[in-house]
Amino acid sequence: MNIELRNYLPLFKLRISLLITFSAVVSLISTSSNNISIRNVLLLIIVTMMASAGASAFNHYFDMDIDAVMERTRKRPIPSGIVTDSKKILLVSVLLFITSILISFKAINHMVALHLFLGAVVYAVVYTVWLKRRSRLNIVIGGLAGSFAVLAGGASATPELCMPPLLLATIMFFWTPSHFWSFAILHREDYEKAGIPMLPVVIGNLKTTRYILLNTILLVISSLLPSFLGILGVFYTVVASAVGLFFITRNIQLLLHTSKETALKNFKASMIYLGVLFTAIIIDVSIK
Repeated sequence: MNIELRNYLPLFKLRISLLITFSAVVSLISTSSNNISIRNVLLLIIVTMMASAGASAFNHYFDMDIDAVMERTRKRPIPSGIVTDSKKILLVSVLLFITSILISFKAINHMVALHLFLGAVVYAVVYTVWLKRRSRLNIVIGGLAGSFAVLAGGASATPELCMPPLLLATIMFFWTPSHFWSFAILHREDYEKAGIPMLPVVIGNLKTTRYILLNTILLVISSLLPSFLGILGVFYTVVASAVGLFFITRNIQLLLHTSKETALKNFKASMIYLGVLFTAIIIDVSIK
């Protein structure tokens, strides 16, 4: 791989972009009623990756000052000096975003374009520019970006708003705080140093763990709504219940032992939870 290209790749937060894209594809599958268009899947993957990568690159550009302060982020391409032309990053970010929206509008439909537009704007502008440095609710509202990606996935199957993508968007909304507040406990000192009002910085680790547990309970309840409404079947219900109990157990462990070690376990548990839940959706839809 070209050395210069390799230097730029971390700017696009590919692991996060892949997670967002996976959630969009799961939403497409849950909405398609076994009539899945391979063309739509490929186009959705391309435009979602582009929109997410563009928003991530903007996040690197805008946060270069606080990234230089935090131990976790000071080795990122811009603060480390590996990438010196930050304005080029801004240009790439805008081009990725615009191209994603145009392809969505022309090749899929206007609702996919709208949801991707709103998701990128929420992450880049509402979260990164406005809320991240100002409000303890930053990640709660900023987490809507992932929900819009799910709605985009559903809209790629049918432009009209329908129940499956709305329910999955709700799951994503509740998942994000439980996921990120655990991460914020793990890196609380960094956020304090940079003056970022993440919840553990504002109210302390112990109170944050209570909010994590409460939020996860709401998350698990929301994950069971597709079962109660008859949208998904027995397989999904069993898996959602089991993995939900697993995640709540990890939350309780964090509440009882508020340490970086248990915060890391809870953070990893959140990733396992979402991966297993979304995989269960794919399997459940395929066996119906």
